[in-house]
Amino acid sequence: MTRLHEIVGEVFGADASVPFSARLPGGASRETWALDVVTGSERHELILRLDSPGAALEAGAPLASEATLMRAASGAGVPVPAIVAAGESYILMTRVAGETIPRRILRDDAYAAARPLLAGQCGRALAAIHRMPPSCLEQEAPEEGAEDPLRRWRDVLDLLGEPHPVFELALRRLAAGRPAFTQRTVVHGDFRNGNLIVGPDGIRAVLDWELAHLGDPLEDLGWLCVKAWRFGSPLPVGGFGAYDELVDAYEAAGGHPVDRDALRWWETFGVLKWGIICVMQTMRHLRGGARSVELAAIGRRVCENEWDLLRMLREKPVAPA
Repeated sequence: MTRLHEIVGEVFGADASVPFSARLPGGASRETWALDVVTGSERHELILRLDSPGAALEAGAPLASEATLMRAASGAGVPVPAIVAAGESYILMTRVAGETIPRRILRDDAYAAARPLLAGQCGRALAAIHRMPPSCLEQEAPEEGAEDPLRRWRDVLDLLGEPHPVFELALRRLAAGRPAFTQRTVVHGDFRNGNLIVGPDGIRAVLDWELAHLGDPLEDLGWLCVKAWRFGSPLPVGGFGAYDELVDAYEAAGGHPVDRDALRWWETFGVLKWGIICVMQTMRHLRGGARSVELAAIGRRVCENEWDLLRMLREKPVAPA
């Protein structure tokens, strides 16, 4: 709370007051606060993102770089909150009305009219992201998997020192059946249900740009289709749409042509990556980087991803056994 008031004072002046502030749920690697700031007769409804303890252990661009990306995204036509101010350890942005909790988006009557629109809106938003100039990525932004994404995540798994035979199997199958990487664009890196603000009219903002990098644009489409982001729904795209809805809208909006086998590869890769991230998050808690019930609970998701990988490799192998 002290840091929150310091930032408000720096941005709005010593006379600014904060009549409302509340830490929002979620965000294992960074804190998120909703706050109102009053300056004279004007009231500003804002969101503040702060680095939390142990966040340096995770891959991710500094928050100042994330703010730069969001400004570039706005210029490319991607719906994002407006940046009010940013520093190395914080972003202060406008608060966009809407819902981010996936289970509400997928089930509540308030979003019934929006749900059929979301897959197409995601396709158009991703096409806009992939048109962003590579120069908007600052030097410190990670080029995740710029040469070999499998090698990066194999190295991460090895460093964790945890035995996971299913992940090893998936790494070998993916290496044997990898598609040719013909395009290289800005990639959001975490485009999924849960990082979108949704209103009754559909997507209002794309959030959490900390993992943006240069890579294959199909990485974003595959990540959106990972089973974990369906939250119990049978629909493969974020729990709200079909593959064809996503791909057709993406291509119609100027996105690169989508090879369906390559999309399947990136979806499988996404399940593997999320499984390894679950191990990483749990180790942050167990090894003292950040004591957190939320981080500890993520450990139970590891076996879910192992099961999903086995199912995917059996139903439509990305490479022969």
